[in-house]
Amino acid sequence: MIGLIQRVNHASVAVGDETIAKIGYGLLAFIAVEKHDTENEVDKLLKRMLGYRILTDKAGKMNWGLKDTRCELLLVPQFTLAAMHTQKKGLRPSFDKAALPEHGEQLFDYMYEQAVKAHAHVQKGKFGADMQVTLTNDGPATFVLQASPEEEDGRSVAARAKIKIKTKGRLRK
Repeated sequence: MIGLIQRVNHASVAVGDETIAKIGYGLLAFIAVEKHDTENEVDKLLKRMLGYRILTDKAGKMNWGLKDTRCELLLVPQFTLAAMHTQKKGLRPSFDKAALPEHGEQLFDYMYEQAVKAHAHVQKGKFGADMQVTLTNDGPATFVLQASPEEEDGRSVAARAKIKIKTKGRLRK
């Protein structure tokens, strides 16, 4: 699961001529659900987003997380982020790692429900809709967060793949 978060002065989402979500100062989070994601990855990513210290204090330092403030959160589904880590060659993005729409929508809705339980000021975009997102990025401050499925030993699938690649062709004891 991928979250691209931006600190914003304000942001809104429109579908057609209707504004369906609008926030003031806070975080705009574009969310991509990948094939193997579960509620566990949603919980990990949401916890990290709510605590990620990128909101400024009175001295202008990034010392506060969303959970420490009354700032707002806007969640926007964006499956195209799943292509970000798969592009190796060529000029056409691959969405092989993106979740199927039904699975993606289910986990995005779960994230919204959990966010509402954890924070008072949460809005969301519409899954599968052609949305127009308007924002004023503050800073600019933009960060990419990820939560990957874990194996039984606690290592991520990506970490396991790296270990396999490094040990390929070598004798194991």
